[in-house]
Amino acid sequence: MKKKLIILVVIGIVVINAVAFLHAYTFTHFSASNVARTKDPKELSVFAKASLLFTGIDNPRPQSKEQPADAFETIYVQSTGKLQCWRLAQPGARGTVLLFHGYAGEKSSLLSRAAEFRKMGYHTLLVDFTGSGGSEGNSTSVGYTEAIQVKDCFEYLAGTGEKNIILFGTSMGAAAVLKAMSDYGIKPAATVLECPFGSLYNTVCARFTLMHVPSFPMAGLLTFWGGVQHGYWAFAHNPADYAERATCPTLLLFGAQDDRVTVAETERIFANLPQPKTLQIYPDAGHNVFTTGNQPAWVRDVTAFVGTLTPSL
Repeated sequence: MKKKLIILVVIGIVVINAVAFLHAYTFTHFSASNVARTKDPKELSVFAKASLLFTGIDNPRPQSKEQPADAFETIYVQSTGKLQCWRLAQPGARGTVLLFHGYAGEKSSLLSRAAEFRKMGYHTLLVDFTGSGGSEGNSTSVGYTEAIQVKDCFEYLAGTGEKNIILFGTSMGAAAVLKAMSDYGIKPAATVLECPFGSLYNTVCARFTLMHVPSFPMAGLLTFWGGVQHGYWAFAHNPADYAERATCPTLLLFGAQDDRVTVAETERIFANLPQPKTLQIYPDAGHNVFTTGNQPAWVRDVTAFVGTLTPSL
């Protein structure tokens, strides 16, 4: 009887780790199929949620949904893969804003924000991380390897003679920006960060919470196997810690209704950021703070922030 129990326990451990490995893989590897991406967890039926346990999510490769309406230049930056970027010039610009998208996003999702930065007097360079849009690859490390790509894009731009470089990132893109400053010491003129997660483990737990499923033990196993698949210790992938080594003024933007990042995570990131820093919390916004209703407040706050910056000579 005892031997059978041990065998059952071992089988259970193997099965639960196999399921976690599958989920980590489908979460971080994009498919070439045209199947629709799995709906937001809040929109799934009980049956659909149960099915996901065995199949993992459908995660098609993010493709650009539109091209810029204005004249633009396509640029390729060599990094961990070849990155496709769009450069939109602004006459009389006082600098350049580098824009980085979030998880399962791509650069066309940033066009409206880029338009606002251009109105503020900046060139913009919109970047596809590897696995997205026109860039090489088919996977994401959820901000870890993407930090190298942030660094390489910054160095490319600095190599053109640009001295006033602002880094903008949303969600995973914001996490990658914080890691790039922490690990590689790049020194932009400023950063504008939307809703970065405090730790990868916390953001995985949030996915389970959205599905009304207990996060233990699967969130930890998924975090572990995701890190193994991408060659890093995922429990140390903590943007809240990276924030301590930020190298420039930061504007941190957060939606109080965010169901993927907590207020506590945001407050920890903000507390760890060196001065000068500004935190803006939007009461009615969620994980996307650039909504139609919130856009005027976003424009007001970002315009005020960049207005405080002293241009580099």
